[in-house]
Amino acid sequence: MKVIKTEFPGLLIIEPDLFQDERGYFFESYNSLKFGKEGIDYSPVQDNESSSARGVIRGLHYQEEPYVQAKLIRVIEGQIYDVALDIRTGSPTYGKWCGLVIDSDAKRQFMIPKGFAHGFSVLSERAIVLYKCDNHYSRVHERGINAMDPSLNIDWMVEKGKEIISSKDSEQPLFKDTSTSFIFKG
Repeated sequence: MKVIKTEFPGLLIIEPDLFQDERGYFFESYNSLKFGKEGIDYSPVQDNESSSARGVIRGLHYQEEPYVQAKLIRVIEGQIYDVALDIRTGSPTYGKWCGLVIDSDAKRQFMIPKGFAHGFSVLSERAIVLYKCDNHYSRVHERGINAMDPSLNIDWMVEKGKEIISSKDSEQPLFKDTSTSFIFKG
């Protein structure tokens, strides 16, 4: 397993060891011992899976305490553009985002720590995405930031006018109108 650090403290790209032959492939998508050896303190308790069509944009989502979540994102089928927005007050990358193309071929994963809002767009005809979360979902504590906020200037890699966004996500507040309890602990 290869762990690639980004310029965002705690935001990691995970490249698992992939074994392929004429039969297919095998890889460990999560191994607590290997994560621990890399200094990643992460214990998932819930798996979420979504299926989406080309042009769908989901997010930007997060949860407040006590249900804040770190997420390990991977694509089972297709290709997405995954985005993590740093919403930790005091972080050197506060208000900035990091995007990563993830697909089912390379098996690359995105480790998104607590204190980030998360979203993705679908680049293939269909994508199945698995989110491995370290805390349970709570409707009362879920929050969002409008993915189309012009101040964030996120290029979702979807043709203009072909975006498919739920009414719930399109009604989320702009980043400047959002307040969170997340404090960066460098």
